[in-house]
Amino acid sequence: MRATTCGASTPTFSTVCDGVSLPHLSAISLDDVIRSTRQLLDKSSAADLLPTYIFEQVIDLLAPFVTVVQPFAGCRMLPELIQGGIHHAGVEERDASSYRPISNLSVLSKLLERLVAQQLQHYLCTAGLLPTLQSGFRPLHCTETALLRVLSVTLAAVDRGDFAAMVPLDLSAAFDKVDHDILLQRLQTSFGIRGAALKWFQSYLTSRTQYVRRGTARSTTVQLICGVPQGSVLGPILFITRMRGSAIRCVRSQC
Repeated sequence: MRATTCGASTPTFSTVCDGVSLPHLSAISLDDVIRSTRQLLDKSSAADLLPTYIFEQVIDLLAPFVTVVQPFAGCRMLPELIQGGIHHAGVEERDASSYRPISNLSVLSKLLERLVAQQLQHYLCTAGLLPTLQSGFRPLHCTETALLRVLSVTLAAVDRGDFAAMVPLDLSAAFDKVDHDILLQRLQTSFGIRGAALKWFQSYLTSRTQYVRRGTARSTTVQLICGVPQGSVLGPILFITRMRGSAIRCVRSQC
């Protein structure tokens, strides 16, 4: 992908307003850990020493240890918490294009990501940095809100006697093609994420590794140079920030 776009112009970024910034991530409390653990889905990973349901049952005892291992103060995500594998997600097993990378994360990793995601979402919402027309991967938004928006705009155009047209776009392997350098630059320039917070997200993205597993056979582990992790808590939020500024314009023409 980088080879085919090496001749493209340098990307431009919108600039966040003065005084709007997220210089660091706040320390997490015992109550934060316990509350977020209760919200986790009952799914376990091969990397888990404890099944998720047991982890939830004993979180009152484990919460003090979770606050100790939180990586915020060190400005980095612990590498052992963000290793992933490739899982089959297609119909035809022999077709390589049917495979896509999905992060197989431990319950502790998902818990820490959820705690960071809560801080990031709160910052983006209070600062008004999220696109108003973005329906995916946002609280209180879904495909229904997107459809209602499209229907409302279409009916309003018809009532005015205008011509309404819609052009659907499908981004192939969109999550996998996010360039880390561009994403980090956008986080800094367009969203005001700087200092220790930016270093943490840099560690979260660039420290990721991946391997392919089939049965008991496992490939060599390689370092990831692009993509936001699917199957994670933070991946969709980071994908939204990457898409900021890629506007879809509605053009009206009088009939």
